[in-house]
Amino acid sequence: MLKHRDVWQAIDQLAQRYGLSPSGLAKRSGLDPTTFNKSKRVTAAGRLRWPSTESVSKILTATGASLEEFVSLVEGGDRGGAVHRIPVIGHAQAGKSGYFDDAGYPTGSGWDEVDFPDLGDPTAYALEITGESMEPVYRKGDTIIVSPEASIRRGDRLVVKTTEGEVMAKELTRKTASKVELKSLNPAHTDRALKIADISFMHRILWASQ
Repeated sequence: MLKHRDVWQAIDQLAQRYGLSPSGLAKRSGLDPTTFNKSKRVTAAGRLRWPSTESVSKILTATGASLEEFVSLVEGGDRGGAVHRIPVIGHAQAGKSGYFDDAGYPTGSGWDEVDFPDLGDPTAYALEITGESMEPVYRKGDTIIVSPEASIRRGDRLVVKTTEGEVMAKELTRKTASKVELKSLNPAHTDRALKIADISFMHRILWASQ
Protein backbone atom coordinates (compact mmCIF):
# COMPACT_ATOMS: atom_id res chain seq x y z
CA MET A 1 0.00 0.00 0.00
CA LEU A 2 1.13 3.57 -0.71
CA LYS A 3 1.96 5.07 2.68
CA HIS A 4 1.85 8.65 3.89
CA ARG A 5 5.28 8.41 5.52
CA ASP A 6 6.92 6.99 2.40
CA VAL A 7 5.64 9.79 0.15
CA TRP A 8 6.81 12.56 2.48
CA GLN A 9 10.14 10.82 2.98
CA ALA A 10 10.57 10.70 -0.79
CA ILE A 11 10.00 14.48 -1.00
CA ASP A 12 12.64 15.04 1.71
CA GLN A 13 15.09 12.76 -0.11
CA LEU A 14 14.42 14.45 -3.46
CA ALA A 15 15.16 17.84 -1.90
CA GLN A 16 18.39 16.51 -0.39
CA ARG A 17 19.43 14.92 -3.68
CA TYR A 18 19.21 18.31 -5.37
CA GLY A 19 20.94 20.18 -2.56
CA LEU A 20 17.81 21.76 -1.11
CA SER A 21 15.88 21.82 2.13
CA PRO A 22 12.17 20.92 1.93
CA SER A 23 11.32 24.63 2.19
CA GLY A 24 13.90 25.45 -0.49
CA LEU A 25 12.39 22.83 -2.77
CA ALA A 26 8.92 24.27 -2.25
CA LYS A 27 10.14 27.79 -2.99
CA ARG A 28 11.97 26.73 -6.16
CA SER A 29 8.80 24.98 -7.30
CA GLY A 30 6.74 28.15 -6.96
CA LEU A 31 4.97 26.95 -3.83
CA ASP A 32 4.62 28.50 -0.41
CA PRO A 33 7.94 27.81 1.39
CA THR A 34 6.05 26.11 4.23
CA THR A 35 4.24 23.64 1.94
CA PHE A 36 6.49 20.71 2.85
CA ASN A 37 7.14 21.60 6.49
CA LYS A 38 6.74 18.69 8.90
CA SER A 39 4.04 20.67 10.71
CA LYS A 40 1.95 20.68 7.52
CA ARG A 41 1.95 16.89 7.16
CA VAL A 42 -0.62 16.29 9.87
CA THR A 43 -3.59 18.52 10.67
CA ALA A 44 -4.24 19.95 14.14
CA ALA A 45 -6.88 17.24 14.52
CA GLY A 46 -4.29 14.56 13.83
CA ARG A 47 -5.48 13.74 10.32
CA LEU A 48 -2.81 12.81 7.78
CA ARG A 49 -2.32 15.42 5.06
CA TRP A 50 -1.00 14.17 1.71
CA PRO A 51 0.92 16.30 -0.79
CA SER A 52 -1.20 17.18 -3.81
CA THR A 53 -0.46 15.81 -7.26
CA GLU A 54 0.04 19.39 -8.44
CA SER A 55 2.71 19.97 -5.79
CA VAL A 56 4.56 16.80 -6.73
CA SER A 57 4.33 17.70 -10.42
CA LYS A 58 5.83 21.11 -9.69
CA ILE A 59 8.78 19.73 -7.74
CA LEU A 60 9.54 17.26 -10.52
CA THR A 61 9.50 20.10 -13.04
CA ALA A 62 11.63 22.33 -10.81
CA THR A 63 14.29 19.67 -10.21
CA GLY A 64 14.13 17.96 -13.59
CA ALA A 65 13.53 14.65 -11.82
CA SER A 66 11.39 12.03 -13.52
CA LEU A 67 8.33 10.35 -12.08
CA GLU A 68 10.31 7.10 -12.10
CA GLU A 69 13.01 8.72 -9.95
CA PHE A 70 10.43 9.93 -7.45
CA VAL A 71 8.73 6.52 -7.40
CA SER A 72 12.08 4.87 -6.70
CA LEU A 73 12.44 7.11 -3.64
CA VAL A 74 8.94 6.22 -2.48
CA GLU A 75 9.87 2.56 -2.89
CA GLY A 76 12.65 3.09 -0.35
CA GLY A 77 10.04 3.14 2.43
CA ASP A 78 9.08 0.14 4.53
CA ARG A 79 6.97 -1.43 1.79
CA GLY A 80 9.98 -3.44 0.69
CA GLY A 81 10.08 -1.84 -2.74
CA ALA A 82 6.78 -3.31 -3.90
CA VAL A 83 5.92 -2.09 -7.40
CA HIS A 84 2.80 -2.62 -9.48
CA ARG A 85 2.75 -2.67 -13.27
CA ILE A 86 -0.20 -0.47 -14.23
CA PRO A 87 -1.73 -0.65 -17.73
CA VAL A 88 -1.94 2.62 -19.65
CA ILE A 89 -4.78 3.15 -22.09
CA GLY A 90 -2.91 4.67 -24.98
CA HIS A 91 -5.31 7.39 -26.06
CA ALA A 92 -7.98 8.02 -23.43
CA GLN A 93 -10.50 10.58 -24.59
CA ALA A 94 -12.36 12.38 -21.82
CA GLY A 95 -15.80 12.41 -23.38
CA LYS A 96 -18.50 10.09 -24.60
CA SER A 97 -15.99 7.66 -26.09
CA GLY A 98 -14.19 5.73 -23.38
CA TYR A 99 -12.26 2.50 -23.08
CA PHE A 100 -14.15 0.73 -20.29
CA ASP A 101 -16.06 -2.51 -20.01
CA ASP A 102 -19.42 -2.98 -18.30
CA ALA A 103 -17.72 -3.63 -14.97
CA GLY A 104 -15.96 -0.28 -15.08
CA TYR A 105 -12.48 -1.56 -15.87
CA PRO A 106 -10.33 -0.45 -18.80
CA THR A 107 -10.37 -2.51 -21.94
CA GLY A 108 -8.53 -2.21 -25.23
CA SER A 109 -5.34 -3.19 -27.01
CA GLY A 110 -1.88 -1.83 -27.52
CA TRP A 111 -1.48 -0.82 -23.88
CA ASP A 112 1.74 0.42 -22.44
CA GLU A 113 2.57 -0.08 -18.77
CA VAL A 114 4.09 2.11 -16.08
CA ASP A 115 5.72 1.20 -12.77
CA PHE A 116 4.03 2.65 -9.71
CA PRO A 117 4.18 1.91 -5.98
CA ASP A 118 1.77 -0.87 -5.07
CA LEU A 119 -1.57 0.75 -4.29
CA GLY A 120 -3.12 -2.43 -2.97
CA ASP A 121 -5.53 -2.28 -5.91
CA PRO A 122 -4.77 -4.83 -8.68
CA THR A 123 -7.38 -3.12 -10.89
CA ALA A 124 -5.60 0.28 -10.87
CA TYR A 125 -5.02 1.71 -14.32
CA ALA A 126 -3.68 4.80 -16.05
CA LEU A 127 -5.19 7.09 -18.66
CA GLU A 128 -3.16 9.10 -21.13
CA ILE A 129 -5.03 12.35 -21.67
CA THR A 130 -5.86 13.43 -25.22
CA GLY A 131 -9.06 15.39 -24.62
CA GLU A 132 -9.49 18.90 -23.23
CA SER A 133 -12.24 18.52 -20.65
CA MET A 134 -9.67 17.98 -17.86
CA GLU A 135 -7.78 21.22 -18.57
CA PRO A 136 -6.17 23.17 -17.00
CA VAL A 137 -5.54 20.57 -14.27
CA TYR A 138 -4.70 17.70 -16.65
CA ARG A 139 -3.53 18.44 -20.19
CA LYS A 140 -2.89 16.50 -23.37
CA GLY A 141 0.01 14.12 -22.82
CA ASP A 142 -0.47 13.85 -19.05
CA THR A 143 -1.01 10.45 -17.48
CA ILE A 144 -3.34 9.97 -14.53
CA ILE A 145 -3.29 6.98 -12.18
CA VAL A 146 -6.79 5.81 -11.26
CA SER A 147 -7.90 3.37 -8.57
CA PRO A 148 -11.35 1.73 -8.79
CA GLU A 149 -11.05 0.44 -5.21
CA ALA A 150 -9.90 3.66 -3.50
CA SER A 151 -12.37 5.25 -1.12
CA ILE A 152 -13.98 8.48 -2.33
CA ARG A 153 -14.49 11.67 -0.33
CA ARG A 154 -15.63 15.20 -1.06
CA GLY A 155 -12.94 17.13 -2.90
CA ASP A 156 -11.49 14.07 -4.63
CA ARG A 157 -10.96 14.17 -8.38
CA LEU A 158 -12.65 11.32 -10.17
CA VAL A 159 -13.08 9.58 -13.48
CA VAL A 160 -16.85 9.18 -13.82
CA LYS A 161 -18.78 7.10 -16.32
CA THR A 162 -22.53 7.41 -16.77
CA THR A 163 -24.87 4.59 -17.73
CA GLU A 164 -25.19 6.29 -21.13
CA GLY A 165 -21.48 5.80 -21.75
CA GLU A 166 -20.21 9.32 -21.11
CA VAL A 167 -16.76 9.41 -19.48
CA MET A 168 -15.56 12.54 -17.70
CA ALA A 169 -13.14 13.84 -15.08
CA LYS A 170 -14.73 15.86 -12.30
CA GLU A 171 -14.25 16.89 -8.69
CA LEU A 172 -16.72 15.54 -6.17
CA THR A 173 -18.38 18.38 -4.29
CA ARG A 174 -21.31 16.55 -2.67
CA LYS A 175 -22.73 13.05 -2.47
CA THR A 176 -26.06 11.92 -1.04
CA ALA A 177 -27.94 8.63 -1.13
CA SER A 178 -29.64 9.66 -4.37
CA LYS A 179 -27.27 11.95 -6.28
CA VAL A 180 -23.78 13.35 -6.67
CA GLU A 181 -22.69 16.89 -7.49
CA LEU A 182 -19.57 17.24 -9.62
CA LYS A 183 -17.41 20.25 -10.39
CA SER A 184 -15.78 20.52 -13.81
CA LEU A 185 -12.00 20.77 -13.91
CA ASN A 186 -12.25 22.80 -17.09
CA PRO A 187 -14.17 26.06 -16.47
CA ALA A 188 -15.41 25.91 -20.06
CA HIS A 189 -17.43 22.83 -19.12
CA THR A 190 -20.50 22.91 -16.91
CA ASP A 191 -20.73 21.38 -13.46
CA ARG A 192 -22.93 18.31 -13.22
CA ALA A 193 -25.50 16.87 -10.85
CA LEU A 194 -26.19 13.21 -11.53
CA LYS A 195 -28.51 10.66 -10.01
CA ILE A 196 -26.73 7.70 -8.45
CA ALA A 197 -28.80 5.44 -10.69
CA ASP A 198 -27.34 7.17 -13.76
CA ILE A 199 -23.70 6.53 -12.77
CA SER A 200 -21.92 3.41 -13.92
CA PHE A 201 -18.82 4.03 -11.83
CA MET A 202 -16.72 6.67 -10.08
CA HIS A 203 -12.99 5.97 -9.78
CA ARG A 204 -10.62 8.11 -7.77
CA ILE A 205 -7.65 9.81 -9.48
CA LEU A 206 -4.64 9.25 -7.23
CA TRP A 207 -1.76 10.65 -9.23
CA ALA A 208 -0.87 12.71 -12.27
CA SER A 209 2.35 12.64 -14.26
CA GLN A 210 2.63 16.10 -15.81
